[in-house]
Amino acid sequence: MTSYSKSVVRERSWTVDAVAGAGAGVVGGIAFGALMAMAGMLPMIGMLVGREDALVGLGIHLLISATIGVIYGLLLGGVAAARRAATGALLGAAYGFVWWILGPLVIMPTMMGMGPQFGAAFSGMNVMSLMGHVIYGVILGVAFPFIARNVAARSPEASPVGR
Repeated sequence: MTSYSKSVVRERSWTVDAVAGAGAGVVGGIAFGALMAMAGMLPMIGMLVGREDALVGLGIHLLISATIGVIYGLLLGGVAAARRAATGALLGAAYGFVWWILGPLVIMPTMMGMGPQFGAAFSGMNVMSLMGHVIYGVILGVAFPFIARNVAARSPEASPVGR
């Protein structure tokens, strides 16, 4: 059972968790994307689809942010700690750290033909990426319960229990 508000207890809704995760992921992605833009990293993200362009990179970054947010919602939406902003921030920071390992150290370099880059994990660019991923995760974890409550309040799927 999942509670997104103090007054109404609701059955867990995978749809609510996925939609809230996507929304929270975009919120975190906007913040992280601003940091990436200032560091000139967005064209490199665009190279994932063969276009060295900041706008393309931003679009891809936001799609990835939303997707990672959906995964967060589906994995952690039923966890009580993810439904509170303070503990959600901690879960989100850990989640961001995991995606720092998966994204810029494994998936992205492998897609670009370089293979995993664990040896370069603490280079200047990757330390900046670590900070960005953790910031993304904190924002995702804080935004998720607020967005989930809002989505749940409007969702016919998440009907109140005991009425």
